[in-house]
Amino acid sequence: MTKPIIEVKNLAKNFGKNEVLKDITEQVDPGQVIVVIGPSGGGKSTFLRCLNLLETPTSGEVDFDGENLTTLDTKRVNELREEMGMVFQGFNLFPNMTVLENIKLAPMKVKGIDDAAATKRAHELLKQVNLDDHADAFPSSLSGGQAQRVAIARALAMDPKVMLFDEPTSALDPEMVGEVLNVMQELANQGMTMVVVTHEMGFAKSVADRVWFMADGYIQENNTPEAFFGNPQTERAQDFLSKILM
Repeated sequence: MTKPIIEVKNLAKNFGKNEVLKDITEQVDPGQVIVVIGPSGGGKSTFLRCLNLLETPTSGEVDFDGENLTTLDTKRVNELREEMGMVFQGFNLFPNMTVLENIKLAPMKVKGIDDAAATKRAHELLKQVNLDDHADAFPSSLSGGQAQRVAIARALAMDPKVMLFDEPTSALDPEMVGEVLNVMQELANQGMTMVVVTHEMGFAKSVADRVWFMADGYIQENNTPEAFFGNPQTERAQDFLSKILM
């Protein structure tokens, strides 16, 4: 049996008296693509941020590659975070650095990789996301789709075991969404383990191994895309799909 790369046990997260996550127990196996969908305000982004402890769980356990993150010191958590690439809705590129410099920064600073090796790897990743001709550009000159593809390349530069995507296309104009989803689909085809919070139902249907439907702080359904979209089991999921798939 393959050991899960991520295992969540009885995870809960409160903000004051507001229970955002309620007793979630799930696992992600190596090479799986998990797509988390559901209504806004259901806890999806908070859940994703708990996986690498950007949000500290109120209770429960998050295991990554066999280690319980919630019991580790900050130094070890930061080391394990290097193995979890994170792509945010808002790109978060450094505006005063070129595209190439943005991608080289973490491998050089954190992993101690020399400039030549980091430059070579950055160009390889830029080719992978079809942006090598923008290596010397600054983020302000990029479209939203280009900036998000650079953000993906930057996350990949650390050679992560898992990629976490927090609504990576929601800030993009519709015509730019496809270019980002194509890069993500290619990563999935290469066997990258991914947890993706998204509203892109086409991506969920065609790329996910499992769809987790999240609402009201719970993962209410965990199923294959075919089963979930074809025959949702809960009233909450049926209602959600009836509104978005009209």
